[in-house]
Amino acid sequence: MGILREEWENAGNLSAKDVCDLHTHTQASDGMQPPAENVRLAKEKGLSAVAITDHDTVAGVKEACEAGEKYGITVVPGVEISTRAGGKDIHVLGYYVDPENEQFLSRLVGLRDTRALRNEAIITKLQDLGIAITLEQVIAGIGRELKPDESIGRPHIADELVRLGAATDMRDAFNKYLAEDAAAYVSPPRITPEEACEWIIEAGGSPVLAHPGLYGDDLLVRDILEQGAFKGIEVYHSDHGPAEEERYQVMAEDYNLLITGGSDFHGARQGVIFHGDIGSVTVSTEVLKFLNKKA
Repeated sequence: MGILREEWENAGNLSAKDVCDLHTHTQASDGMQPPAENVRLAKEKGLSAVAITDHDTVAGVKEACEAGEKYGITVVPGVEISTRAGGKDIHVLGYYVDPENEQFLSRLVGLRDTRALRNEAIITKLQDLGIAITLEQVIAGIGRELKPDESIGRPHIADELVRLGAATDMRDAFNKYLAEDAAAYVSPPRITPEEACEWIIEAGGSPVLAHPGLYGDDLLVRDILEQGAFKGIEVYHSDHGPAEEERYQVMAEDYNLLITGGSDFHGARQGVIFHGDIGSVTVSTEVLKFLNKKA
């Protein structure tokens, strides 16, 4: 669930020495903030480090790293790769990937091509439901020209559904149309979590299973962890409660995995932040030395 914009703006500085938020999104994918703004906000919240983990792109990493030097905060270059397993969309976080690795960049282009086909199929389904929406409208609604390697995500489509009056807010748009099993949901063929792990490792990074509690199937989570070369599991997440955190701490121990965590910050839409604010979910920066194979 999100938190109100007013709560975000009035939160003030956190007492957050030597902690990091390892899951944030920027305008390079479906976040609302430029990469440099994520870094500035992280510094304002008192964090020591922040990761940039956009969907299927590393386009925001360079700007974020430059901002990190300006604000004196560590920026972790990352990515969140879309995969498919057990009939569900599974996300794999990659930390300390080389953002200039040509093979990795080429592979990400393929993933974004798949995402683009998914978006077109969603738009077609929405039109079949009688909603007057086009992809051109969605892109225009972003309010700026997309940069190379940036991508359109479901939150952008949700924004347009709200503008058209087909949904009251982003949550409503997802519940009615865009979430799994909703009326316009589309899940194209994707790579497996194991392949994503291989790609991340070959690009010099460390793969981590993202927000396992969102998949609603712990047997599937265990199967994924057993098959992939994961370095960690995202135990702490804005949509995980105490019960989920306890279960995934146990899994981390069972599979000898690092425990990571992050807010999954996307910025505010219709006055609400999804999933959580920068710095609302953190872990110790000690984990970075284990994620960064070059350290």
